[in-house]
Amino acid sequence: MIHYKKITKMALLFLAVGVMAGCTKLNGKLNGTLSTSQAAAALGPAGTGYLLAGAYADLTFLAGQDQLFSLEENTADESLVPTRGGDWDDNGVWRVLHNHTWDANHGQLLSVFNNLNKLNFDATNVLGYNPTPAQAAQAKVLRAYALFYLLDLYGQFPIRNPGDNLLLAPDVKAGAEAADFIISELTAAVADLPAATGSNANIANKDVANTLLMKCYLQKGTFANRAAPTFDPADLAKVVSIGTAIIASNTYSYSPNYFDNFSPNNHGTKEAIFMYPNTGGVSTNHAGTEARWNMTLHYNSWDKQAPNAGWNGFSTISDFYNSFGATTATLASNRVGGFFTGVGAKNNADTLLDQRLGGRTTSNLTDYQTSGIRSGFLIGQQYDETGAAEKDRKGNPLAFDPAIAADMKETGTNLEITGIRVIKYPPDYNHYGGPANNNLMIFRYPDVVLMVAEAKLRIDASEGTNNAPGHALGMVNDLRAARSAAPLPSITLVNTSNIYAVNTLLAERGREFYWESLRRTDLERFGVYNTIWQYKPTDDPKNLLFPVPSQALAANPNLKQNPGY
Repeated sequence: MIHYKKITKMALLFLAVGVMAGCTKLNGKLNGTLSTSQAAAALGPAGTGYLLAGAYADLTFLAGQDQLFSLEENTADESLVPTRGGDWDDNGVWRVLHNHTWDANHGQLLSVFNNLNKLNFDATNVLGYNPTPAQAAQAKVLRAYALFYLLDLYGQFPIRNPGDNLLLAPDVKAGAEAADFIISELTAAVADLPAATGSNANIANKDVANTLLMKCYLQKGTFANRAAPTFDPADLAKVVSIGTAIIASNTYSYSPNYFDNFSPNNHGTKEAIFMYPNTGGVSTNHAGTEARWNMTLHYNSWDKQAPNAGWNGFSTISDFYNSFGATTATLASNRVGGFFTGVGAKNNADTLLDQRLGGRTTSNLTDYQTSGIRSGFLIGQQYDETGAAEKDRKGNPLAFDPAIAADMKETGTNLEITGIRVIKYPPDYNHYGGPANNNLMIFRYPDVVLMVAEAKLRIDASEGTNNAPGHALGMVNDLRAARSAAPLPSITLVNTSNIYAVNTLLAERGREFYWESLRRTDLERFGVYNTIWQYKPTDDPKNLLFPVPSQALAANPNLKQNPGY
């Protein structure tokens, strides 16, 4: 088992040796350096294990609100960060992501590029130090994860192999060739990975590799042609066969309470295929999952922490909220005297539609009894644990209003309370400001199920009317039943005229995986990322790829800037 929390000063020394040994050769003199083979022999299996643990620890960046989450969610229709007076302006860096007006100098584009490549490098480094077959296989899966997102976001990735001259710029792969490389690496690794047991989701096991393989096969045609994704029947057949085997293993099952998958006690959830482990109160190599509630909650959302109960930033749009089939909570008639008090945590009938919408006391009873905060989407008047109506810092009703300023710059008296808020990860009240006990979910079982359903539907559209077990509609409705949502009479892939149409697979994926860093990738695969949505009035096909950061281009001449930048 990988113990992330035990990366000590000695491990950091090993990491330093790894970099140094890769750059130099043994000269046999005083103050000489070790060759790679000598360093590997000196490290031994335990030392190589520290290197592997270091690569796992690189995954901590995934929880950051300005990292992969931001590029996947803020550039899509599930999340945005309005400027609220002087808060969350940051020279417009958040607004340009949502309205697709970024450029190659955007700091988040560089940060994510660098963090993914750190994982790429650190996982490759493991391969140069005589790893066991299992260690090598895990390192390849971690590297493949980094390469998948580099390809997804930037259309290319740099790649080295152990022993390559570090004084030379890395090779770069792009498009279908890049996807084939990732697939070959994962396929070769599977045999040497530990079997998934349902209790080892904290390491790269066989099901982790196979889930990533499914994503590669499903996204492969998008990587080859962003403007018009294609789907090879052979690739779709691979998605079905791999996913069917995972489902048939009976290792996983749906959680009775959706939000238990993200709670402080989510370590044993049966939906977890891959997750990063956290320990409450322990900061070493912690992923910072407390950001997931702090970034969205108002300063006064929990009276015992007010006015530091949240950062009052991230929100979602009303059209996405309504994709659950909701019809009443976002109506303008709920705005009374300028504040959205006509609906709230105590009287939102929409919460009966779908467990994933949240808002029920049973969504997380501990939260409700401790703070009054309810998991899911927060709209309208909010209440504390005693049932008293909460207020913002100006004394106005703390009633979240779905309407956001058209330019995402809030200046009115209600500037603190615009935007529907989202609690995907219920707070850890013992470690509210962190380090929280909530594990970070990376791959979940429903993703496997819905990828199989999607592949079946792409192969045969009649799967969308077949509600029998094992067929696309039946698989979707089984999931909906687990989420206390009514069955759909039929389902299609996407409605390009209305991406929120309830009876589409794209909308179902949104309802299941909102705020899990999947949305941009899904929108591209379904061919609707350039669609106009709330607070994004125009778009450009160049935005199907992010620009390669300027600093990266200067450092590696083999990288090529994407068209239009």
